Amino acid sequence: MQIQESELVRLLVDKDEKGFEYLYTNYSGALYGVVSRVVLDQDIADEVLQDAFLKIYNKIDSFDASKGKLFTWMLNLTRNLAIDKLRSKEMSQRRKSDQVGDAVYKLDRESTPSTEDGIGVRELLDQLDANQKQVMELVYFGGFTQSEAAEELNLPLGTVKTRVRSALIYFRKTLDVR
Repeated sequence: MQIQESELVRLLVDKDEKGFEYLYTNYSGALYGVVSRVVLDQDIADEVLQDAFLKIYNKIDSFDASKGKLFTWMLNLTRNLAIDKLRSKEMSQRRKSDQVGDAVYKLDRESTPSTEDGIGVRELLDQLDANQKQVMELVYFGGFTQSEAAEELNLPLGTVKTRVRSALIYFRKTLDVR
């Protein structure tokens, strides 16, 4: 069964169980892929995904379709939760007690198969020029902040911000998002 985005949002706003089931069934894989690239521990990634769906459910009223697609809103919300979890005191203490050290910050880009392909995000990325694609890979799928991406790529922060902005403008035009 296919539900249009506007209908799904309405169901979620109405706190309809059918809408939430559809949301989880159709989006959990993609959102988990993003979380697992940021948070390498599977148990913590599961926890972050659960927190993300709870936040989506509770904050759906703040979604504004005029600013973008539901998936993009959920992706950003989930990615931010994962980054917040990674930077939290709890994770800091866990790193110290487990003596994990710097390994927690390293992203294993090869171990998690891409789950974005099923929803077309990879195809959009492939349409970007190489510089924009490289930055978007780090920022949106690698869990890097723009500052971290600038450091990783040895680029000025302004350059990274410009590439992200121009890529997002391209996505909006391509997807005809108003």
